[in-house]
Amino acid sequence: MNLRLRRLLGVASALTVGAVLLSGCGAGTAAGPAESSTPKPGGDLVFLIDSLGATWIPNNSAISSYQGQIWGNLTDKLIYVDAEGTLSPWIAESWDENAGKTQFTLHLKDGVTFSDGTPLDAAAVVANIDIWAKGRPDDGINRIGLFPSANYVGAEAVDATTVTVSFSAPTLSFLPTLAYHGSILISPATLALPAAQQADLTKDIGSGPFVVEKVAEGDSVVLKKRDDYDWGPEAVGHEGPAYLDTITYKQVAEPTLRTASVESGQAQVAYNASPQDLEALKGEGLTVETPRYLGFVNGYALNTSVAPFDDITVRRAVQHGIDRDEILSTVYTPDWFAAESLFQSTVPEATDHTADFAYDPDKAAALLDEAGWTKGADGVRTKNGQKLSFTLYPNPYLQASQSVDELVDQQLTNLGFEVNLETYDVPTYGQKVIGNAAVPANEITRSFVDVGTVAGVLTSQKKGDEDWFKVGTSDATLNDLSTRIATATDRDARAKVADELQGYILQQGYFVPLTQIVQRVYVQAPEVNGVSYNGLAYAYYLDAWLTR
Repeated sequence: MNLRLRRLLGVASALTVGAVLLSGCGAGTAAGPAESSTPKPGGDLVFLIDSLGATWIPNNSAISSYQGQIWGNLTDKLIYVDAEGTLSPWIAESWDENAGKTQFTLHLKDGVTFSDGTPLDAAAVVANIDIWAKGRPDDGINRIGLFPSANYVGAEAVDATTVTVSFSAPTLSFLPTLAYHGSILISPATLALPAAQQADLTKDIGSGPFVVEKVAEGDSVVLKKRDDYDWGPEAVGHEGPAYLDTITYKQVAEPTLRTASVESGQAQVAYNASPQDLEALKGEGLTVETPRYLGFVNGYALNTSVAPFDDITVRRAVQHGIDRDEILSTVYTPDWFAAESLFQSTVPEATDHTADFAYDPDKAAALLDEAGWTKGADGVRTKNGQKLSFTLYPNPYLQASQSVDELVDQQLTNLGFEVNLETYDVPTYGQKVIGNAAVPANEITRSFVDVGTVAGVLTSQKKGDEDWFKVGTSDATLNDLSTRIATATDRDARAKVADELQGYILQQGYFVPLTQIVQRVYVQAPEVNGVSYNGLAYAYYLDAWLTR
């Protein structure tokens, strides 16, 4: 079926369910040319999203690609980060650090309140930093991933607008982490609730430009403007409350239905359209936004504790056996770029290590021969009676993941691998794949604001470290590089360590880069104006308005 026919059928489906889709949402009119460049208060924006996740516990859900969209408009952060990684004031008006990078002082805006009227003061900030660093694991509340928890000593309210935060070792990554999408400021009253009550979004109180109006579990979340909001991030340059009256996040699993609803004027934003459809959507007058985030490229973290990836030769064969140009030209558009390392090129410390994983099928085949894997009559390599086999689990947080994995399957099959694919929805993927120590290859889509935080995912030296490659503490070189990058006191010196770290991880075959990631794709109607995208590529609607 061609794209246009699929789209027409999708529009028909969207019209059929339109009354349900937009019930109570106050949908905007069909797309048309902008009438004015002057922002107009009012209007209701409908944002169609793939999933609304499984829980609203703030620490457990704010880092989700889906729920993070909603949290980013319900809450504030201490610091703002832009697409270049530049930090600027938000709730923290300014900050200081000592020479040893072990103590940081935050100076807060005065007069900020949560939506229940309680002050967002130093005591509230201390409560938030404590739970980001520690969580309450016995109560089912996680600490925030990539927060520099290992050396965290504590936070103290010096006075109502001053907080000091101390670490037992140099922690350059602390300030940037305050801009991470998991580091959302929540009312201490909410933080004190048990996990079961925090899981009710209507009980979660933030200080952001919108508040929760209505939640229909598994279906939609409606936010309404907070009329007294007046402390947006300095970089956005917006004073006073938001222009929009409401934002409705409506769960629609089918991507064609999401985009068809924007085309027909029944919604204003469709999240995660298929990359193959983007050029056609642009041609129909819609706006396509593909912001890149700071963080890791899209790729596979290989599990060194399970066969066949317990062998460095096999890992390196996978690296050199994947044709990334074919992936880019087949699955993606020019908005996607080739990976040059395991970090996005927007990360200031990223360096080009393309040669360590460049496509070279002859080299890949020679590596497998060297490791003793021989092709049988069916084309699959075997060794000691075992097939060269593993399973890939397409990541449901990425719209094109299954298409990419299918291509990787074909490419590695040509080398003699037997690759199986198992596909799950978001909740099932979370249950069966994320955190499963037996999964041979995890497709990573992790953002970060500061390179110093990456040590927390590479080994298991510190409690709570994620140990992506399942090396534990067995790799002394990786231990050393991880420690040096986490405890550096000089940013230039740390950049040199980051270069060493990237090269070493790739040369050991621990990570298989695919492409630079555009995880968050937004298809917008022409009447949507003024949307901001931060360094984590989330849409922020404080300054957004609709031409009506």
